[in-house]
Amino acid sequence: MTHETELTSPVDLCRPDGRLNRDAVGWTRRPLHTANLRGWGRAKRWEYWAIVTPEHIVGVVVSSLDYAGVHGLYVLDRASGRETSTDAVVPLARGAALPVRSGDGEVRARGGGLEIRISQAADGSSIRATGPGVRLDAEVPLPPGHESLGVVVPWSDRRFQYTVKDIGRPVHGTLALHGRTYELGGPGSFAALDHGRGKWPYSVTWNWAAGAGPDRAIQLGGRWTDGTGSTENALFVDGRLHKIGEELRWSYDRSDWLAPWHIGGERADIRFHPFHEKAARTNLGLVANETHQCFGRFSGWARTDDGTRTDLDGLVGWAEEARNRW
Repeated sequence: MTHETELTSPVDLCRPDGRLNRDAVGWTRRPLHTANLRGWGRAKRWEYWAIVTPEHIVGVVVSSLDYAGVHGLYVLDRASGRETSTDAVVPLARGAALPVRSGDGEVRARGGGLEIRISQAADGSSIRATGPGVRLDAEVPLPPGHESLGVVVPWSDRRFQYTVKDIGRPVHGTLALHGRTYELGGPGSFAALDHGRGKWPYSVTWNWAAGAGPDRAIQLGGRWTDGTGSTENALFVDGRLHKIGEELRWSYDRSDWLAPWHIGGERADIRFHPFHEKAARTNLGLVANETHQCFGRFSGWARTDDGTRTDLDGLVGWAEEARNRW
């Protein structure tokens, strides 16, 4: 069992003065936080959906960094390795909508040939995204009893992050790519959400890994939570969350991103075997980013709350390192 506090009632992320509400620190099995951020300049808000099928991996992101909106639509053809990507940077995040509650309201963004609209309701989300050569029309139902990991990471009263990682959701719909239409859904397909709201430090590095398969999913975070008392680690079995409270050890080769990764601790011993690397770099002086997101397959195990060892072999997903000055 984790040492962290499980929250079971709705709570505001911030106090009226905009500082962290210490009663909001903990983790949840469903979204309960209202991200009532105040002030301008360090606030970061984003909604990222990934869709994995046997043929494609799709990423959709709407984000506001206060001074800019950074939005994107990405598709990987798994057989050929071909990437199709459209990114848009909108000054001051004009026109972007990012609700204060995960799973409630409409997310939208437009710019640079890209249009994204995500409708959220109690029974699931609808994702519509278009860019040059791509049109995504997806439904992501929310099964009864399905659990997600919500965590508040407290660096200080002025710097903190609320994140929801919802891994292994069912998905169906269509993906139109370069004149051909593909059906989404069925065996080997899932959707995953990364919902983020917070006040970030200027420079930060994080690791994130997630994967899913039939009746199992894994969510792992590293580095950015170290020393805060919060972790971003969980195992999901049949939709039920098992919180992993220890800081896991990450090992990978920054000179060879496609070499196997290892993530381990007392409750998990996980290998990640990449088959594709998506690299992104920007350097505008004061603002810079370098992200290496690798897609691949997992092997190994993690333990449930009662100590049962759960096999993770065959799960498909990603592992990444991101370095930001923002």
